[in-house]
Amino acid sequence: MALNLDGKKAVVEEVAAIAAKAHSAIAAEYRGMSVTELTELRKKARETGVYLRVVKNTLARRAVAGTEFECMQSGLVGPLLIAFSMDDPGAAARLIGDFAKGHDKLIPKVVAIGGQLYDSSELARLASLPTRDQAISMLMSVIKAPIEKFVRTLAEPHAKMVRTVAAIRDQKEAA
Repeated sequence: MALNLDGKKAVVEEVAAIAAKAHSAIAAEYRGMSVTELTELRKKARETGVYLRVVKNTLARRAVAGTEFECMQSGLVGPLLIAFSMDDPGAAARLIGDFAKGHDKLIPKVVAIGGQLYDSSELARLASLPTRDQAISMLMSVIKAPIEKFVRTLAEPHAKMVRTVAAIRDQKEAA
């Protein structure tokens, strides 16, 4: 069903609002995919916090204009779906990359993050970015390491003295 002017404006406003808050965006060609495959992809997108939408290219170009994803405009050609990562930058890349492994008709075309346009070959690198929780745990381990080493250093003289006394005790008991 064709959209009237008000419907088109609503789509542009919705996608523009999402693009303004998103961390990264992926455009992928979905030509030849069945409805059940697209429904499965949409379900996984909802579960992972990814906004996924099939939008006409002209409307998508208008929606990303003025956002950090404006660089995507030249790559929006052909039947594309757009995935925006809302929670962490790699979520959309992981979703599209994992789904494309099992469905060869889903082809990533454009990858954008931080106002930079990347080739679809960078999808795996973006997907390998840690999630927020993983990044926090990595940071905490880096912060915690010097403190642990300091505590071990402080405890070592006492432990060495205890081992020495125990060795002398064992030596006297053996004699």
